[in-house]
Amino acid sequence: MSWRGLADQVGYTPSWLSKVKNGTPPSAELARRCDQVLDAGGRLMALATESVPARPAQLPAAAARFVGRERELTQLHEALMDDRQLGTPAVVAVDGSPGVGKTALALKLAHDVASAFHDGQLYVDLRGYSPDGGPARATDVLGDFLAALGVATDSMPGEQDQRAKLFRSLVNQRRLLIVLDNAAESAQVEPLLPGSGQCAVIVTSRRRLSGMAMRTNARQVTLGPMTGAESLLLLRNVIGDDRADAEPAAISALAKHCAHLPLALRIAAERVATHPHHPVDELLEELDADEHRLDGLATDDSLAVRSVFSWSYRDLSTESARMFRLLGVLRRGQISTPAAAALAGVSSVQGRRLLERLASVHLVEGVERDRYRMHDLLHVYAAELVRSEETKESRREAAIRLTDWYLRTAERANEALAPFRVHMLELPSTGPTVTPLNFDTPVEALRWCDGEVANLLPVMETALAYGLADSAWRLCIASWDYFRLRMPMGVWVATHELAEQAAREAGDRFAEAWVQTNLAVARHRLHDFAAATRLYEKALATRRDIGDRHGEAWTLAGIGLLAVDQRDADTAEANADQSLTLFRELGDRHGEVTTMATLGEVRQLRGDHHGALVTLHEALWVAQDSDDAADQAETLLKIAAVYLADGQAGRALDSLDQALVATREVRNRMMEAGALFRRGLVLRELDRPSEARESLTAALALYEEVDDHRAGDVRAELDALS
Repeated sequence: MSWRGLADQVGYTPSWLSKVKNGTPPSAELARRCDQVLDAGGRLMALATESVPARPAQLPAAAARFVGRERELTQLHEALMDDRQLGTPAVVAVDGSPGVGKTALALKLAHDVASAFHDGQLYVDLRGYSPDGGPARATDVLGDFLAALGVATDSMPGEQDQRAKLFRSLVNQRRLLIVLDNAAESAQVEPLLPGSGQCAVIVTSRRRLSGMAMRTNARQVTLGPMTGAESLLLLRNVIGDDRADAEPAAISALAKHCAHLPLALRIAAERVATHPHHPVDELLEELDADEHRLDGLATDDSLAVRSVFSWSYRDLSTESARMFRLLGVLRRGQISTPAAAALAGVSSVQGRRLLERLASVHLVEGVERDRYRMHDLLHVYAAELVRSEETKESRREAAIRLTDWYLRTAERANEALAPFRVHMLELPSTGPTVTPLNFDTPVEALRWCDGEVANLLPVMETALAYGLADSAWRLCIASWDYFRLRMPMGVWVATHELAEQAAREAGDRFAEAWVQTNLAVARHRLHDFAAATRLYEKALATRRDIGDRHGEAWTLAGIGLLAVDQRDADTAEANADQSLTLFRELGDRHGEVTTMATLGEVRQLRGDHHGALVTLHEALWVAQDSDDAADQAETLLKIAAVYLADGQAGRALDSLDQALVATREVRNRMMEAGALFRRGLVLRELDRPSEARESLTAALALYEEVDDHRAGDVRAELDALS
């Protein structure tokens, strides 16, 4: 372009441009026009404004008594100080839930590394989540940055793109640290990034800024709640060692009530420190009740935990906000995508999309494939919202959908675990909004049960909170086969005790007796024979009183088995005989086989191996006559045990081989594993080590497939064969 052509386009005379060429300083307006016409990307404007470079120092003070986060600080420090490619700034991004301490961590890091950035530090709160107004505009932030770098207001271009070019030009040869706090999204951050490899940027956001990270190769760190040790140290630093040492249990409980969330911990600590003569237990009492906990985590002149949560909630779409607050219906626990979809009455695809949106802003946390959780304080907040923003009817409908989904999925899972058993639980018809899961194999069903076992009690508590006692006790009964297989004794007992109480309060004596019988089995497995006896006696009296003859038969059968383990042959025989009579009257061949097997064990208990085998073979004939392969398998396993006790290992092996065929016919993989295990031991006794190893290895594979604790016993036997 000619000199005259440039003069025409910028609106200045050629003579004036000649003066500038010969040393006269250009005005900011002339520099701007030349930069625009020559497409210099802000370099000419930067030269015109760069007399004595300003050295900004905008970092706010770091948090007093900052504690913990050593691992995260180390990761971020290494990323910031790493050698970068030319034109690639070092960028680190910290994301996490509200109140988790992102800003405190960013400022701690910034002050730690500030001395390495001799040209200064820029800081801005981007107001991605704030009590008033919307997110800061990148154009306005660039204006503030340019002013801090010495650009006069009248020299600044008005357009965002021109300001960004000028900003990049000004910092091109500088070593600056830039902190972009509380970002809303990647699009807000990207115009504020330098192009110089000598600069570094720290970004914080409640959202994971994946777009920005992909374009800048940013190091991303997701910040979670503090560890227990970090929480205690934070509390101790604020309230003092003497107070912490005087009430250690209360201080630990306080950290737990705060969900180890730094904001909540600092507020609680300040409240304790403000009242040195009040015991910490007073604050704990205030925080104990969920409905008052967030009230307790606020002071007159501090940011309340509830307020910080509300900024994230307010930014959600209508659908996402509804999903978040409905999660407050469930009494704690994790939740799967299908369960959350049932809770909200939406499809699984839509439920997954909503949960992913909540996870992107850290209002829920993904813990494994298709499972999510929220920390206690966020759950308290969700429960507050569901009470205030949903009607009583809509809350109850959500609880019905959730518990109905769990009940029907548990029923299908347990039918898949024991397809050979007659399942007597009757369920009411369901509405169209609930779609329970289906299971093609017992292994799929077992894995689902393993994943949900910790949720059984919270789901039952949810059911009872909304007056759904029938769903609560039925969930226990529907999970019967899983309890018998895996024996999660703590959950087994806790759920059944709650179900017993619910049935009693509802006046449902039929349900109460059924639950008591199943609970008695748990107490039996725990060798709490006295408690098991009391439960069986209560259930038996109720079942006789209400005329539940089938339930009476099974309760008598349980009493007989309990007596066998107590080596009380007479009591075992008397109850088994009564049970057998009832089962035969009712035409229940499965109950008949089960009770005859107990009578076989009674004869073995008395040392009468021949009589035991006669009785067990009679039971086997009944099972074969009714074409019940499951009963055949269980009876053959008992027959093998008697043969082995009688020194007839060869016949024991024959019975185990037959049992294997039956277990495979009914697809009972756990019984098959048990048969293979016993078979391996018998083969070892028969001095057939290679066959023993083959059988034990097959048993081990089945146990490992479902992560069964008995795999350890099999490994020990295999090691002994080596």
